[in-house]
Amino acid sequence: MDKRNFIGLMGGAALFGPTVWAQRNAESLVIAVNEGATYKSLGGSPAERFAGIAADLQRLTGRAPRFLMVENYGELALGLKEARYDVAYVHPAHYSIRAMSQSGWHLAALTQGFTEYRASFMVPANSPLKTLADLKGRKVGAPIEDSITSVLTRATLREAFGAELPELSYVRYQDAVPFMVEHGLAACGVSASGQVVKEWQDKGERILHTSKPVPIKHLIVSPKVPAGLRVDLSNYFLGLEQSADGKKRLETLNVPGFIPFEQSALTGIGTWLGV
Repeated sequence: MDKRNFIGLMGGAALFGPTVWAQRNAESLVIAVNEGATYKSLGGSPAERFAGIAADLQRLTGRAPRFLMVENYGELALGLKEARYDVAYVHPAHYSIRAMSQSGWHLAALTQGFTEYRASFMVPANSPLKTLADLKGRKVGAPIEDSITSVLTRATLREAFGAELPELSYVRYQDAVPFMVEHGLAACGVSASGQVVKEWQDKGERILHTSKPVPIKHLIVSPKVPAGLRVDLSNYFLGLEQSADGKKRLETLNVPGFIPFEQSALTGIGTWLGV
């Protein structure tokens, strides 16, 4: 990270007294990471991918970061509700939105490149289905029930059908959904994986409908973190792509950067999602 940028961040942090906070909280800075339930492992532990960021955060907060991979959604929900973490990097948008609207968490940043997450309704090229309305009485295949993809699917179907949704059948991973359609287990399959959707279209198959976009991969901060330090954490992540060292951190994390977003807009999206 550019020395001037980092000194600026540290100076801003000092104004809000993170040293005092660190002295009162001698334990680690706990950072929860959830990368979704319907994708295979991205490879490498969070500690490995966040290594450079961890060193910066230790200097910024006075606490050594401890990363927790929280794959179980129930565990994640409870941890956010009870503010067991100081920071959380959350793929399933409905969980972070719920934490912000119900448990006082604060949005620090969104992940650039992940603000237009959409569910695509896939059908065979020769399917007689032309619109969502044609799904009435048909079975729809989707990833695991509590995934953000399936939450998006149900929100989209509620707009089209009201309370009486088509029958939904769930599988573990996104890339298993096309199998359901190809083998007659569902008339339509839903995925938000860019790779899955591209492969479907590359085979000459059709997309029946695409949902509204939803931002995913939210960086949120616990209500227990002092307001000043919360701002500094946000500024740190938002500024990563502005320096050579910061860009290296982002490459290791495999994201292009972080961007600001209005928290109220996210909670509004949560209303549509049914959070």
